[in-house]
Amino acid sequence: MEFKYDVIVIGAGHAGCEAAAAAANLGSKTCLITMDMNKIGQMSCNPAVGGIAKGQIVREIDALGGYMGLVTDRTAIQFRMLNRSKGPAMWSPRAQCDRGKFIWAWREILENIPNLHIWQDTVEELLVENGEVTGVITCWGVTFHAKCVILTAGTFLNGLMHIGHKMLPGGRCAEPASYHLTESITRHGITAGRMKTGTPVRIDARSVDFSLMDTQDGENDFHRFSFISEPRKLKQLQCWTCFTNEEVHATLRGGLKDSPLYNGQIQSIGPRYCPSIETKIVTFPDKPQHQLFLEPEGETTRELYLNGFSSSLPMEIQIEALKKIPCFRNLVVYRPGYAIEYDYFDPTQLKHTLESKVIKNLFLAGQVNGTTGYEEAGGQGIIAGINAHINCHGGEPFVLGRDEAYIGVLIDDLVTKGVDEPYRMFTSRAEYRILLRQDDADMRLTERAYKLGLAKQDRYDALCKKREEIERLIEFAKTYSIKADKINDALESLGTARLTHGCKLIELLSRPQITIENIAPHIPAFQTALDKITERKEEIIEAAEIRIKYQGYIDRERMIADKIHRLESIRIKGKFDYASLNSLSTEARQKLIKIDPETLAQASRIPGISPSDINVLLVLMGR
Repeated sequence: MEFKYDVIVIGAGHAGCEAAAAAANLGSKTCLITMDMNKIGQMSCNPAVGGIAKGQIVREIDALGGYMGLVTDRTAIQFRMLNRSKGPAMWSPRAQCDRGKFIWAWREILENIPNLHIWQDTVEELLVENGEVTGVITCWGVTFHAKCVILTAGTFLNGLMHIGHKMLPGGRCAEPASYHLTESITRHGITAGRMKTGTPVRIDARSVDFSLMDTQDGENDFHRFSFISEPRKLKQLQCWTCFTNEEVHATLRGGLKDSPLYNGQIQSIGPRYCPSIETKIVTFPDKPQHQLFLEPEGETTRELYLNGFSSSLPMEIQIEALKKIPCFRNLVVYRPGYAIEYDYFDPTQLKHTLESKVIKNLFLAGQVNGTTGYEEAGGQGIIAGINAHINCHGGEPFVLGRDEAYIGVLIDDLVTKGVDEPYRMFTSRAEYRILLRQDDADMRLTERAYKLGLAKQDRYDALCKKREEIERLIEFAKTYSIKADKINDALESLGTARLTHGCKLIELLSRPQITIENIAPHIPAFQTALDKITERKEEIIEAAEIRIKYQGYIDRERMIADKIHRLESIRIKGKFDYASLNSLSTEARQKLIKIDPETLAQASRIPGISPSDINVLLVLMGR
C-alpha cells in the first residue's frame, strides 16, 4: 500500500461518512480513517434522523447527492412528518431507524465507492509544513500523506464520560477517546474549547408495562427522506409516550448533590435545547411533569431509547426515579445515561468552505465545530468533502447561501457568530424558511450538485421530469376556466363559499378548504391532467399545491433575499484596517478584526455589529 491520498477524513461518523463519500465521488483519492469499522455511521445517541429543521438538512444532503437520506429510508422503522398543523415551511420529516442496520447500510455504500479506502486506526498527529497540512500520523505509527485533511472526530477528542462521581475516559460508551490530536492542532494557533452532551438510559422492553403508556404511530404515506429512494422496506413500529411526576422529581432532586452538572465536576456547557432531566427540574421547578418518549432501537431488538431523560446522575438515582413512573415500576435497563465532555474548535476560524483560516487545506466538520446532531454534522461533512476535492483539483469554492439551504444558514452562523454552547438548527434560525422547505430541496440544490459532478444523471433526470410536471399542473390551473353553475354544488360539499361568477382554477386552489385531490374529481379535465403523471405522483401534486397556495409569500421572501444579495456582493475582506477606523464602535472593531468577514452582508450578521457600523463601512466603500 502507498499511504498517499488527495483527501484524508478523520472519523467515520455522520460528518465523516458524507465528507469521504463526496470527495471520492467527485474523483479524489480518499481515505476514511476510523477507530472501528464496525461503528461507521454510529448513532451515538437517539437512533433517529430528522426532526424540526434537521429533516430539511437531510433532504438537502440528499438533493446534493449525499447518502444520509438514502440510508435513513433503507433502515427506517417509523416515519413521521412533524409540524403538519403549521404551514409547509415548518413541515419536517423524522424517522426512527434500526441502529445496527444503519451502520451496515453506510458501510456497504462506502465500501463500494470507487476512489475510497477505509483504514482502521486512530490519528494522533496532524502534519503541517509552512502553514499547510501535509498528512497525519496514527497510533500504529503509519504516516499518511495528503493534499487535504478533513477532521470529523465528533465527541472523541479527549472525551470524558460522567455517571455521578464516576469519570471514565472515552469518546462513546465502551469506546476509547482520541488523545494528542487536539494538542497537535492547537499548537498551530487554532483555538479549542470544551463542550458537553449527554444520552439517556437504555431500557429492556420486557420490563415495561406498555398498557400504561400512550402509543405514537408512524405514517405510511409517500413521504421519504431521499428524492430517489424506494418505499420503506422494514417493519414499521410504534413509539410510546409517558410523563414524569412529582415523585420522580423528588428523587432526582435528592441526587443533585451527586450530579456532575451541579457539583462542579462538569465545567463545560451542554446543549440548551436538549437538556438533561436534572436540568429540566432545576430550570422549571414549578412544572409538575415532563413528557418522555420511548423509542425502539431496531426492528427486532428489545432495547428501547428513553427520549427526554438524558442524565449523568448516579446510576441508582436514575433507576430509582424511573421506577416512580407506573409503566416502569419493574424497570430493567441495559445501561444508564451518561454525560460526555469533549474538545471542539472555534468555528469563527473557518471559511465558509469549512477550511481553516489558520492551516491551509485543513477542513473541520461536525461536532468539532461546536454543533450537536447527526444532521448538522452530515450537512457540514458534504460541504467539507466537496471543497476539499476542489482544493485538490481546482475550481470555484462551493458555498451555499442563507437563502439556498439550511446548510448555508448553519455554516454562516458558525463562521460568523461562533458558538458559546452546542449549536442546534431550528426553523427560526432561517430568515428565508419559506424558500427552504423540505419539499423543494431538490429544486434548490440538485442542479448545482449536478454541475459539480456530485449528483448523478439519474437524479438530475428525475428532477427535470418532476419540475416539468409541476409547471404543467400550475400552468393548467392558471389557464383553466371554471363556471360557477358547474362547480358550486361541489364547493358547498367541500365547506367553502359558492362562486357568483366564473374564475380560473388557480383561484379555487388558493382557498384553504380546497386541495388538488378533493377538487379534481369534480373537474374531469383536471383529473385527466393528474392521471398523466406516472411517477412520484403524490410528491408532484403536493409540490404544485404548495407553490399555488403560498406563491405570494414565496415571491415576497425571494424579493427580500434578493435585496440582501446586494450586500453579499460588496466584498470587504482585506480592504480595511479595522483597528484604525475610529468611526466604528470599539466592539465592532474587535469583532471585525476577529472574524474578518468576506462581505458586508456577513459583517452585518456578526453579533455586536450595529446598522450604524454597516453604514460607516458603506460610506467608506463609496456606496
